[in-house]
Amino acid sequence: MAKLSAFADEVVDDFLEQVKYLAAERVGYIEPRFISKANIMDLAKDKLNEAKKMIQDHGLKVSAIGSPIGKVRLDEPFEPHLDKFKHAVELALLFETPYIRMFSYYAPEGENIDDYRDQVMERMAAKVEVLKDVDVTMVHENEANIYGHTAEQCVDIIKTIDSPRLRLVYDPANFVWGEKITDNVKRCWPVMKPYVVHIHIKDWKLGAQDVGSIPGEGDGQIKDLLAELAAMDYDGCLTMEPHLQAGGQFGGSTGPELFSKAIAAVRNIAADVGLACD
Repeated sequence: MAKLSAFADEVVDDFLEQVKYLAAERVGYIEPRFISKANIMDLAKDKLNEAKKMIQDHGLKVSAIGSPIGKVRLDEPFEPHLDKFKHAVELALLFETPYIRMFSYYAPEGENIDDYRDQVMERMAAKVEVLKDVDVTMVHENEANIYGHTAEQCVDIIKTIDSPRLRLVYDPANFVWGEKITDNVKRCWPVMKPYVVHIHIKDWKLGAQDVGSIPGEGDGQIKDLLAELAAMDYDGCLTMEPHLQAGGQFGGSTGPELFSKAIAAVRNIAADVGLACD
């Protein structure tokens, strides 16, 4: 059975209100990213413990740490960033989640990221080394302008690093927005499918700049994707990230009313295609 999760910072800033909202909507998981406007990576230990208690008190679990790891340029110093990744591992252990969402770097300004493959792989290998004795997996999200902006390059990372501690997040809307692909389930999904353990639900109309679509109403082929997941008996998380009011490099906004519509749309589509979803 697939499990619904959410980047609930798109609903409201206050973290307590985020978890209350998800509990009321019967969404059993949260993907913490911004906790009362502060990135989870930047919170002090007491605030982290407060957030964990709020999650537990409302009967929720954490689908992944919604970290920005890998959203930096390759000409920025690596050691401080590797330290941040080590902190993300600590957060995953604290929040009892198996996954850290992450990315595969931007090129130096004015350069093409496709020319920096070796450097990307070196950094990925260093992070996998951190995880060698830890039961935590980093899950790489396809995203515009990073090395893993295409399905083929996402898989290149997986095959090159060759570690069970590195797997993929599949985000259909990012292929629409970044790669101008409107048939991602035909072109991208088969390439990435063997390595996907986590799904982000965001839909997008081709040509839209900053605002997503209700799932199923854009060009992200959400219904086709959920049908694929039903066929493989997918039992991971579907993390809602609809960006229905605004979307940006490090987050987005949807608001409670639109977020509820997005959740209802996903539940309806899942029911239509036979994907058990709780």
